[in-house]
Amino acid sequence: MMLDLANLQSGSARAVESAAARIERELRTQIIDLTIKPGERLSETEIGDRFHVSRQPVREAFIALMRAGLLDVQPQRGTIVVKLSVRRMLDARFIREALELAIVRRACERFDPHYRDRASALIEAQARAVEADDHRTFQKLDTLFHVTLAEGAGCLAAWGAIEQQKAHMDRVCALTLHSAGTMGPLVEQHRAILAAVEAGDAEAAVAAMTHHLNEILRAVAGIELQFADLFE
Repeated sequence: MMLDLANLQSGSARAVESAAARIERELRTQIIDLTIKPGERLSETEIGDRFHVSRQPVREAFIALMRAGLLDVQPQRGTIVVKLSVRRMLDARFIREALELAIVRRACERFDPHYRDRASALIEAQARAVEADDHRTFQKLDTLFHVTLAEGAGCLAAWGAIEQQKAHMDRVCALTLHSAGTMGPLVEQHRAILAAVEAGDAEAAVAAMTHHLNEILRAVAGIELQFADLFE
């Protein structure tokens, strides 16, 4: 029986890529929700052991996370999780605001009822997460709400551009969510955004989204002082 070497090599490459993508996704999630702390050192060997893979897919995942600005290689220290950066957060917020305001304007012109119902359900799920004091679930639902706005407005490609930039903003948001009383107002802000979209009121939707995205600016000064060791 003859072996198809090309297919074997192709299958092997896909397996490495799949493992690398899985490791990148899981590490990215843990870096963003601060399970893996800013400044923490990551070892290819330890991560490989954790995921039961060789060092190659781990190295590929590390490279992807370096490109995203979440990991850095430092002399004498190795691969380090990049510390939180107010500058990077502000850059990401600037890009996100420009795109999300355009999304809600479009949503006021046309918004699929299916996505309206989904957005409403996500808001209610967020309210339950607030009651349970479940920060991680809350943040996941927050992202899904904004994705749903983009999908319903037919602007999913715009969300893709936001996704590439927002990790640094999300890490700071994860830190702010642990402060008492921060999650509840975000739910009400989502309600205001959706109500304006349902009414087709573009100016109200833009104002509500701007207020929502400014929430991080109101929180970051105190958070940076409180957790100075986590910031650059």
